Amino acid sequence: MNEQSLMKRRYLKQRAFFLIVRLSALVITLALVGILFFLFYNGLGAISWDFLTLPPTDSMTKGGIMPAIVGTFYLTIGAIIVALPLGVASAIYLTEYAKQGKLIRVIRVAVNCLAGVPSVVFGLFGLGFFVVFLRFGSSILSGALTLGILILPTIIGASEEALKAVPQTFREASLALGVSKWATISRIVIPSAVPGILTGSILGIGRAAGETAPIMFTAAAFFTAVLPKSVFNEVMALPYHIYVLATAGTHIEQTRPIQYGTALVLIALVLGIDLVAIVIRSVIRRKKRW
Repeated sequence: MNEQSLMKRRYLKQRAFFLIVRLSALVITLALVGILFFLFYNGLGAISWDFLTLPPTDSMTKGGIMPAIVGTFYLTIGAIIVALPLGVASAIYLTEYAKQGKLIRVIRVAVNCLAGVPSVVFGLFGLGFFVVFLRFGSSILSGALTLGILILPTIIGASEEALKAVPQTFREASLALGVSKWATISRIVIPSAVPGILTGSILGIGRAAGETAPIMFTAAAFFTAVLPKSVFNEVMALPYHIYVLATAGTHIEQTRPIQYGTALVLIALVLGIDLVAIVIRSVIRRKKRW
């Protein structure tokens, strides 16, 4: 009888736990749906071909957001180009080469702490180091480097977990056949970990595209109707454009539909870039199964 009562109590605890998990997932989903519905409802009317292909006009109360779209795309892709090789290389060293000890634990703690640093701190660092010290000026290059450092901890953490998930037997079997360590890592371990690495890249893309504080100090222009011609040019960016329209504009209420439309375009741009990474990840996984 006591055993039956204990089993029933455990069953009820399990049901309660799963109910809490399901409710949490439902709340998060409803919040996301609510935000997307709000943006679609308020911003869809502003979306048009001219809105997507023309620069802003009349104190940014009319026209489009083409320079901001191009600038956000350049900054995001630049950040990934900077952060992905460095992040994956760091993860490979920490996982495959470094002797596990106090120093490596300190490095991992530092990486985790770096992931929690406010983005405005990265912006001030980028201003002091890239803009002033290296004399890159306020430019795409400074912004991309700053955003790359910002998302570097995310990519390192995701890549390290992906490498650890590769079974140790894969490495042992390769080394037993006389294959060098680097050949084992490059031909067996990394291809097996690519889907997980791309997951980290997807998370990094979302954060890089949506940040305002870092690019405010290093890359973003209040207004420019000219598309950038080199990495040393300033650019408009969607997050900073939304901030300007909502806080620093002279016709804030008049530009409210443009604000929502710009936010909707930013979400679409991030989802589009993420979708490309997801498709690549799915193709790689499908090839591995075959």
